[in-house]
Amino acid sequence: MEVTPLTYEILLALADEDRHGYGIIKEIEGRGGAAVSTGAMYLALHRMQDEGLVVGAISPPDSEDARRRYYRITEVGRNLAQRESERLVRLVATARKKRVLTEDAA
Repeated sequence: MEVTPLTYEILLALADEDRHGYGIIKEIEGRGGAAVSTGAMYLALHRMQDEGLVVGAISPPDSEDARRRYYRITEVGRNLAQRESERLVRLVATARKKRVLTEDAA
């Protein structure tokens, strides 16, 4: 399964807690990710649900807005995020080896 940058960003946003769509967008933007439109976010979330990467649930009872739908990463989604992270680590190692990226680069 191909992992698009947006899919990976969403999986990372959900790795530590359940979030609603707007919360996912703010998490992505807060760590310096690209701006994500609401439409693109929800299209991606629906596709990811169909692929079994995330599940959507009715908002928790203590939520500030009972209409919000929260999403949770599945075990399949977590495994995919792990494999993609490992692939990216290998790419960065190659970039360093080829001196495209220096050791002190973040």
